[in-house]
Amino acid sequence: MMMNRFTYCALMILLNSSTTTITAFVPSSLKQQQSSLFVAADATRTAPVLVPPTDGSTDDITTMYDTNVQKTYGRYPLTIKSGKGCKLFTTTSDDYYLDFVSGIATCALGHAHPKLTEAITQQMQKVHHVSNLYYIPEQARLAKWLCDNSCADKAFFCNSGAEANEAAIKCARKHASKKGITKPVIVTAEQSFHGRTLAALTATAQPKYHKGFTYDGEMVPGFVSVPYNDIEKLKEIVAEITNADDGRGLAAIMLEPLQGEGGIVPGKKEYFAEARRLCDEAGALLVLDEVQAGMGRTGMLWGHENLDIEPDIFTSAKALGGGVPIGAMMALGFAATTFQPGDHASTYGGNPLACAAGLTVAKTICEENLLQNVRDRSQQLSSGLKLLSEKYPQLLGEVRGWGLLMGIVVLDGNEYKASAGDVVGECMKEGLLLVPAGANVVRFVPPLIVTEEEINEALTKFEAAIQTTTKA
Repeated sequence: MMMNRFTYCALMILLNSSTTTITAFVPSSLKQQQSSLFVAADATRTAPVLVPPTDGSTDDITTMYDTNVQKTYGRYPLTIKSGKGCKLFTTTSDDYYLDFVSGIATCALGHAHPKLTEAITQQMQKVHHVSNLYYIPEQARLAKWLCDNSCADKAFFCNSGAEANEAAIKCARKHASKKGITKPVIVTAEQSFHGRTLAALTATAQPKYHKGFTYDGEMVPGFVSVPYNDIEKLKEIVAEITNADDGRGLAAIMLEPLQGEGGIVPGKKEYFAEARRLCDEAGALLVLDEVQAGMGRTGMLWGHENLDIEPDIFTSAKALGGGVPIGAMMALGFAATTFQPGDHASTYGGNPLACAAGLTVAKTICEENLLQNVRDRSQQLSSGLKLLSEKYPQLLGEVRGWGLLMGIVVLDGNEYKASAGDVVGECMKEGLLLVPAGANVVRFVPPLIVTEEEINEALTKFEAAIQTTTKA
């Protein structure tokens, strides 16, 4: 059998990618050639000389960012060197910043939590990653805890909230396909936020996030949006979809129990009850995005528990790993068995390191009664912000949210021409880190371990920033 070098190399690629199915078809003469061919090729190449990483002693971080990091964020002029609890320390000062951003609702246990540090260290000393081709004890235990403490039957693990929402979208489409729906439609809410991948971004019904990512002016097909908490509009769009004769059918209604990026807007019980009814009637899935509201952030373990309904799917990330990247799509009933082997996967999803972090967050929530702390500190924070709203009515408006996912409105058209971003900037000068939610809401999302003293300190710093703003 004659074979040129090109054909041989192509065969070797197949051989390396699927040895068990190809080996029987490779002649022994070619197997004998393999070693000499590749040794000869390797002998003619010299390994490149690499530039080692800098040692960090004299780094100009800002310059390195400007030169080497893509500018997908507008960064504040702070370089963080360390953290402890609810405090962050920078490279330029010994003073601390009180962190009420917590990695955008991610660092549930704050910074350098001893239990989380110990768990990650111990796991790294054993094994930090293996493929999902094998059983992973830490993943099994975390999945069991999640299912034991929710309505879910099964979990799928990934790396982020966007990926968890992508999994939910795929699951909804697969379920609709099984019902013979060729044009599955997912209904989402205006001012929502579901992530930055193309499908999750399409589900995110905010046109500003779509700009520049469309194809002929369109995003991923199969999504429509209606106003949040508007029952009549929800009923109208579902009726339009279910009565269509062009192959369209309702695959899912996908909502946040509390809109975070949309301005800290809690869902209404009657709205979510209607969404549940409409999905049941159409045989569709109710999907709830718990990426920000889940894992104790609202004072309940899951945000939808504030709404007295059960979804078919809910997603989690952010606080699930306490800052170690992990996401999960939780499903129950038929949604839990829609995916079959080969339908979906994630290389890093649920690896031993991430799940060890997730288990530590779970244990700490239980052992330190963090849900009660969230409720107590929420009452304290809400009361304090309402007093400030009454004291500065020309600038501050409604206080809203659940638990430690709280926001205060900066009034549109205020006489100081101040935005939520302006107030956040003044708070930073006072040593308090906050983040806007939408255009006109200042968001408070401290770690779940925040103390009574730290809430008082935050309120004091926030008022100082408001005083500066109103004197400008």
